[in-house]
Amino acid sequence: MSKITIKTAQEIAKLKEGGKVLATIIEGLTRAVMPGITTKQLEDLARKLMDDFGVKPSFLNFGDPPYPAAVCISLNEGVVHCVPSSRKIEEGDILGIDAGIWYEGLCTDMARTVGVGKISKQAEKLMAVASKALEIAKSQIKPGATIGDMGYAVQTYVEKNGFSVVRQLVGHGVGYKVHEAPRIPNYGQKGEGEALKEGMVLALEPMVNVGEPEVEVKENKWDIVTKDRKFSAHFEDTVVVTKTGCEVLTIK
Repeated sequence: MSKITIKTAQEIAKLKEGGKVLATIIEGLTRAVMPGITTKQLEDLARKLMDDFGVKPSFLNFGDPPYPAAVCISLNEGVVHCVPSSRKIEEGDILGIDAGIWYEGLCTDMARTVGVGKISKQAEKLMAVASKALEIAKSQIKPGATIGDMGYAVQTYVEKNGFSVVRQLVGHGVGYKVHEAPRIPNYGQKGEGEALKEGMVLALEPMVNVGEPEVEVKENKWDIVTKDRKFSAHFEDTVVVTKTGCEVLTIK
């Protein structure tokens, strides 16, 4: 990964506007989730919403092999990076929707996991813990705090609740590129890793598994799923480090 970058006030203002658009798009996608529709139909809706707002998907054609869609839609055992398909969404599923957009030359990144109809108590708890883990990560942020402070806080909370954090995948810097330095693991030790500075823009993304932390990549080279095929939940926001803490940019 490249060197850690500090964004200017003007760039942060643009990222905030882009983040507002992305949050609106994610909200539109989560509202459309219902039993019987396919993940490809959500992909089609995502592209329409992006066109309506005049923004471009940052995931499309990203990586090697090039990612073939505008959004990642990860069902149940899917952790992240799952390609939309003809697979139908069913009652009791949980569904992670992850998207990024380019707005005036800068990109933001966001994800939410939602339940489909009536879901199990375990799935409800998993989503609640993963969502809270994201808030805990944000609460650790201030100039001088470290990446390890965030990882330690997230890992401690998740494991206390009987779940595990994925270790093979991490959060990251974002803004000029889809993935920038620093790497932001959801585990770690207090005081370790890079110190945070005002103006850093970070994509925080706890990935929480019901079972073991191990994941594997499926044959299409993109879909990442839990090795034990138990459920996983993913929540992500783009934030900027401020003088006293952080500001969430992916918010309406």
